[in-house]
Amino acid sequence: MIGLPAITFLGCEDSSGGVGRIHVETTATPVGCPRCGVLARVKDRPRVELVDLPLFGRPTRLVWHKRRWACPDVDCEMGSWTEEDDRIAGPRQVLTSRAARWATVQVGRGARSVNEVAHELRCDWHTVNATVVAYGEALLDADVHRFATVSALGLDEVMVRDGPYRRQRFSTQLVDVARGQLLDIVPGRSGAEPMAWLAERGEGFRSAIEYGTLDLSGPYRRVFEVMVPGATLVADPFHVVRHATSKLDECRRRVQNETLGHRGRKDDPLYRGRRLLTRAKERLGDKGEEKLRGLLRAGDPRGDVATLWQAKEAVRELYAHADAELATEWVSELGRDLQDADYPIEARSLGRTLLRWKNEIAAWHTAHVSNGPTEAINNLIKRVKRAAFGFTSFRNYRIRSLLYAGKPNWSLLPTVIPR
Repeated sequence: MIGLPAITFLGCEDSSGGVGRIHVETTATPVGCPRCGVLARVKDRPRVELVDLPLFGRPTRLVWHKRRWACPDVDCEMGSWTEEDDRIAGPRQVLTSRAARWATVQVGRGARSVNEVAHELRCDWHTVNATVVAYGEALLDADVHRFATVSALGLDEVMVRDGPYRRQRFSTQLVDVARGQLLDIVPGRSGAEPMAWLAERGEGFRSAIEYGTLDLSGPYRRVFEVMVPGATLVADPFHVVRHATSKLDECRRRVQNETLGHRGRKDDPLYRGRRLLTRAKERLGDKGEEKLRGLLRAGDPRGDVATLWQAKEAVRELYAHADAELATEWVSELGRDLQDADYPIEARSLGRTLLRWKNEIAAWHTAHVSNGPTEAINNLIKRVKRAAFGFTSFRNYRIRSLLYAGKPNWSLLPTVIPR
């Protein structure tokens, strides 16, 4: 019923609310004063009630009859102290060690909500949450091999609402792209925090990074240029194509307002073709392409939207081959062509972006790494956010996300005790 060695069972009792209480004590052994070594005496026996795992389907409390020791030597300044036993519970913990580890696995590895686990243990939400965070931090600190050699590092941001007023903030995820593992989360989406994190890892860790994957973010590019100057930067293909598609959508909305004087309505040609414009050309088919061209003739008198559509398709075709030299030439020529004064402003903006990032865009054709694993990690983090119904503490958000997506060595959990 107790499942712990060298623990004496004193009795059990029922109480109101269906909560069972099991009374235990440790096996009595002589204890010497930590300061003078004199054999200590038992001063009193305080009872400490701990939340334990359910027993026979009933919520259970473990009542530990602790011994408070005192030094009988009047000249000793040690005073009194209370016995500790990590097998029963860690220091200042409200859950027993086995219940604490079980709750950490349920919340951290299983992505269950803290409230659900607290309801099962019949205790307070804060009790379970504090335990999960304490044991989670201890597990992550004990897993010294979690930061293995990283050959490709990915950076991306996720929006999170924290603080008492649930303000919109961002966090930056550092991901081992090759293994699809979340390494850490730092606040903000600037380059300062990732730089500080990389500086803490040391020169050996940074020198092993061969590739840096990122979206079209200037601060993240600066992080790699300063901290990992030898790494090859790779602009994520998905974000490159999405940027071209966003410029196409900006142009469509601008032309819509200029020609009709209002936002898109269901009978407007450009609004009707908004989904066809974002679809890949080869997926339109003859019928879809004919419909799209008809809608553009009706709603795009100057051909601005058609120009951006062709530019978007040209960006997509960039990834249809694996020739790095051809890709560099392709991006350079496309960027210069889009700078034509007769082209719409959105096309010129897209061209400037392509020229600024031409080396990073072309690098994909030799590296063949992307931010796909980083985006997958973001989805796992969002699952944790949904299970928690949001976070008000960045610390809780970071620990819960690392337990779920950081691939810690869970076999170390039985050996860790938070201090």
